[in-house]
Amino acid sequence: MYPKKELAQIVIAACYQFNVDTIVVSPGSRNAPLTIGFSNHPEIKTLSVVDERCAAFFALGIAQQTQKPVAVLCTSGSALLNYYPAIAEAFYSNIPLVVISADRPKHLIDIGDGQTIRQENVFTNHILFSANLIENPKFKARNAQLIGEALQISVAQLGPVHINVPFDEPLYETATELKKFHFPHISMSSLDNSHINYKELATIWNKAKRKMIVVGVNYPNKKLHQLIDLYADDDSVLIFTETTSNLHHDKAVNAIDQLIFSLDDADFKELQPDILITFGGMIVSKRIKRFLRDFAPKHHWNIDSKKATNTFFCLSEFIQTTPVDFFKKFNTYISPIQSDYQPKWLQIRDQRRAKHALYLETLEHSDFKVFEQVLATIPDNTQLQISNSAIIRYAQLFTIKNGINVFCNRGTSGIDGSTSTAIGAAFTNKKQTVFITGDLSFFYDSNALWNKNIPANFRIVLINNSGGGIFKIIPGPGTTNALNYFETPHCLTAEHLAKTYEFEYQKAFSTKTVTKELNGFFEVSEKPKILEIFTPSAKNDIVLKEYFKYIK
Repeated sequence: MYPKKELAQIVIAACYQFNVDTIVVSPGSRNAPLTIGFSNHPEIKTLSVVDERCAAFFALGIAQQTQKPVAVLCTSGSALLNYYPAIAEAFYSNIPLVVISADRPKHLIDIGDGQTIRQENVFTNHILFSANLIENPKFKARNAQLIGEALQISVAQLGPVHINVPFDEPLYETATELKKFHFPHISMSSLDNSHINYKELATIWNKAKRKMIVVGVNYPNKKLHQLIDLYADDDSVLIFTETTSNLHHDKAVNAIDQLIFSLDDADFKELQPDILITFGGMIVSKRIKRFLRDFAPKHHWNIDSKKATNTFFCLSEFIQTTPVDFFKKFNTYISPIQSDYQPKWLQIRDQRRAKHALYLETLEHSDFKVFEQVLATIPDNTQLQISNSAIIRYAQLFTIKNGINVFCNRGTSGIDGSTSTAIGAAFTNKKQTVFITGDLSFFYDSNALWNKNIPANFRIVLINNSGGGIFKIIPGPGTTNALNYFETPHCLTAEHLAKTYEFEYQKAFSTKTVTKELNGFFEVSEKPKILEIFTPSAKNDIVLKEYFKYIK
């Protein structure tokens, strides 16, 4: 059974031809022709998630893991606008998300007809391509070209596209077969690396005694890992890797704030590099951004296949290629030189690590102590999803095990869809997925649990400090008389949500009970699990501030 409407058939055929094989549908009536067609296509997996915002982040989580385009489908009206947070995240995180919206025909827009808004080009500022279709046989070739172009751009440029599909009634008429359509392949210009003067860059590199590599959000890549090993063995190179970089090396600084948070201007002057290479996505550490803006390197080279990122306001060279392609060629021109730069700072790193361990040994129950306990017990070969705000910042202070891949929605750094993204990633990844989240992020996205596609090996560690503790940590909010409006104090727990959505539920209130509840928490079960850990809101900020004083 397929839709009788030709326009719906064109959209379905295009998705199949361009390998969009997963569709996340939110129920509605105007999108009925597409829902009927996708759900009956033998080569397309159709999933149902009611809440459009959750659906979009769920699809984003699938695309994050598969590195393939995933489509979301909704009815007309305000339903479409609920996709926007995930679209913005996909735009800044380079994730191929295909947005398909059903719409009313143009003659029904702005006349007072129900469930209608101006849907065409509604995502203009955060979309790679918008295909506004017309339900008329005369425009069949035009529609096919626009759909094909949208899908190919999403794959080639890694980002979100929008296909707006207007349908007049009737909506539920069916046919017994899909027609065949022609979709022209669009010529996408490949990256031209001939403009990169590797010899000239290497000449500058080989003379410098203080070089720094900073790696932001990065999808796990064994080849890149191997290529970066060369720099770890050069005493003139210091490598900073964020938790979300998924790069590990014994000679890398993998807890950036642990090393640099307590440095003064004299220290920063010694740390200041002559050359800075950056690649990957957004940087979490505000401290390193401030450092490299105030103590700018002579040369900053940013490597990216899409666009230049001048995070530190000192970009001197945009190298438009992939990091793997760059280092594969650049490594043949460079040679290590003698320098005390890396040895000195790695020695300081090791001193900070030792003090970090000593501080945690006697630390009482708090957010910080809970992170130590949880990270120490997460099994190897696990996928770790982390929510935003204070949670990702705590994670940045610890060494994550080598076999654990780490993901976080850092494109826009919002708390709104972290749980839904983690569930999407868990759905499509055979590894166990552990999601560490704070209470505000969890309750904000609680509709994420209204999803029948959650695997039994999914685990949520919910750190409940009763109201968004980051606003006690960052300077500013505490100096005002409006802290309650920043921090959002509450007395909510996840216990009843767990029961509603059929999760196993555990809770802990102390270091001892956290240890007890973590024992067996990651083992095989018939249902997904939530471990809610309650921490003292009044102590967490004090513990963290004292930590940075202690490790200096």
